[in-house]
Amino acid sequence: MSERDKSPRRGMCAAVLTLEAIALGLTTPVLITLGGLATGAALAIGLGLAVACILVAGLLRAPWAYHAGWAIQVAAIGLGFFTPVMWVLGPVFALLWGCADLLGRKIERERAAAFAAYDRREGGQAPDPSQPAG
Repeated sequence: MSERDKSPRRGMCAAVLTLEAIALGLTTPVLITLGGLATGAALAIGLGLAVACILVAGLLRAPWAYHAGWAIQVAAIGLGFFTPVMWVLGPVFALLWGCADLLGRKIERERAAAFAAYDRREGGQAPDPSQPAG
């Protein structure tokens, strides 16, 4: 994969989802002890959301996966009904997700414009990755 093909948006959003997976996995015992949920339900919710984060992080090449990431943010905030700490952590991760998504889009637009300007300046020739820069 060339430098042009790397997606800063995908990388940043995947990092947020990976960290969120850890936090959501750790909410499972909190859901059992403080939330009063049955063990099976807490495991399904907490670990289910953690696994969903990891799966969506791996699927961010598809545009629909970003919508799934937003759905995970809503679900994480909704955990506040069972454990009040998620009223704080959920919005924090949603803010991180939103920033990664929006800033990633901005960076991709600016990179595309910079590569287009470079290509115009170099006569429409994309750089040969096998040749050393210089």
